[in-house]
Amino acid sequence: MPSAANPPHECTVFFLPGLGLDAASARAIAAATDPRLRVVGIDLLDQGRAASVDDLADTALERIAAETDGGPFLVCGHSLGGKVAARVMARVLAGTEQVFGLAGAVLLAPSPSTPEPMPDDKRAEMLATAQGDHLSREDAAAFVAANVAAPLSSEVHEAAVDAVVRQPASAWRDWLTAGSLEDATGLVGVLDLPVVVLAGDADESLGADAQPDLIADVYPRARVERMPGVGHLLPYETPERVAAVLAETWDAICAAAPVVPAEWGRVIASTRVDIAVRRTLARRAIADDRGRAARSLNPAQIQTLRALASLLVPQGEGGTIDLATRIDDMLAEGGTDGWRPLGSPADPIAYARGLDAIAAVWPTDVAEQRRLIVTLITDGIAADGLGADGIRSWFEDARNDLLRMWLAHPASLARIGFDGFAVGGTAQQPAGWATIAAGGRETWEPSELGQTVVEDAA
Repeated sequence: MPSAANPPHECTVFFLPGLGLDAASARAIAAATDPRLRVVGIDLLDQGRAASVDDLADTALERIAAETDGGPFLVCGHSLGGKVAARVMARVLAGTEQVFGLAGAVLLAPSPSTPEPMPDDKRAEMLATAQGDHLSREDAAAFVAANVAAPLSSEVHEAAVDAVVRQPASAWRDWLTAGSLEDATGLVGVLDLPVVVLAGDADESLGADAQPDLIADVYPRARVERMPGVGHLLPYETPERVAAVLAETWDAICAAAPVVPAEWGRVIASTRVDIAVRRTLARRAIADDRGRAARSLNPAQIQTLRALASLLVPQGEGGTIDLATRIDDMLAEGGTDGWRPLGSPADPIAYARGLDAIAAVWPTDVAEQRRLIVTLITDGIAADGLGADGIRSWFEDARNDLLRMWLAHPASLARIGFDGFAVGGTAQQPAGWATIAAGGRETWEPSELGQTVVEDAA
């Protein structure tokens, strides 16, 4: 139970271990992690299979679904677990899993979605040690020693060796002959979400020098952090730094996006929600990349739109949705409603002209900014290629677009108490409603929406 000594967590971290390791390799990270984060280690290899990335993702997702509370979570994948993490995240963002809340990832020397680079002689040497049911303690100790930059303390070394000995050798054989060689890029695609990659400068194949090229096509937002004097076993070599980066990543996400309450996350993850709807809400919940290049508008126009958005759609304290970036995406992808007054230019052109005209007269004083907004609504202003009437009509559309972008976010749906998206579902028949009454709610609905029908009947 949450208490002063055991405060409620804000975010869960699901740790996916590397080859030869298990959930226990997350213990030192968990011990050093900010109490706002709950670290859950997941065993991937205990069933002795590792030939298929999707099979390993099945195992991870089954255990994530059992442990998640509906709130936000990060994935922390190490080595083999990094390759699995990519597939796990792709499936969560596709909406096919009954899981919601993915916010980002911290990856530790991750194996790439492409076939893992490994010298043939090293692969053969590792296979030679994995011919029985388990690796011998001698071979396990040699594996640990070969994958760290400096000797571990006796206690930590023995813990790592214990983990290696526990794992079935069949999982090693599967991974070395099939799983690590699988090209999963078609299954993963591009994962546009906050990602930090930690890699040691003493790790040859999956280290800091190799990672930028290995991850570039999958993680457009990834930042690679070089770990001096660190090899491949980051959970044992530098757990404190891993824990610190987890907290830093969570803080950055919190500053850049509103949090979807856990009760609402559980509804979105339920069978009441269509796969397509869950996919859309999962992607909308991801924090915006405020530093990315403009796509349709130019940077100055986006800044003007942000200034307007802060006054037209105030979002309150905490993380906010970058409505301007989302409108820029909408314009670049042709996602506007298609309606415009006779004689008006296409939406991307109208936005550019309107924002340029506003920027030319935008005051620094907030009260004057508000007065300008009233003028834009009532009379319009001079605007090249639009005219006063044209900018007034465009500004009405822009206000609607800003509000629509805000309402589309699952945190906004929770804020206004709208759960009408949860009446379809994945069963043969739509989930629908059993009752509709003011002040009442069904048992599956978030508790803030009123009393349940059962409680009313009592």
